Amino acid sequence: MPDPTLYLFDGFNLLHAGGFEDSRELTDKLASFVAERGARGVLVFDGTGEDLHYGPLEVRFAEHADTLLERLAAENRNQERVCLVSSDSAVRGTSGQEVSKLSSATFIRDFSLEEHTDDSPMRLEDKLDTRTRERLEKLRRGQGP
Repeated sequence: MPDPTLYLFDGFNLLHAGGFEDSRELTDKLASFVAERGARGVLVFDGTGEDLHYGPLEVRFAEHADTLLERLAAENRNQERVCLVSSDSAVRGTSGQEVSKLSSATFIRDFSLEEHTDDSPMRLEDKLDTRTRERLEKLRRGQGP
């Protein structure tokens, strides 16, 4: 099966499954993940907040994240390859046969989103000046050249 073009992420499930510091760290990792794959993603959190875009990743808030995830899966499953990432088996079960499904823990493990502890000094970002890093970060977030 071809790679998904749309990833739907259950925010609090992933946040807890991955042991991330906060939602910002999770958002950054997922924005990089979907960008590297040439896909897009929607990260949905329960509650209220400002809906934002980080390049190809949209962050949304809903009173019931599960309901929004189910609706997004239904709306998009016939137009593109959708992957739903949630630990909630009820959400995964109602998203339809056309949708790929992964538990949050499986996604974290299989796509290496855990925090790496390698302190190797050979990272590219360590070799770039501050201005270049800031410009690249703006590009990654879809904020223009």
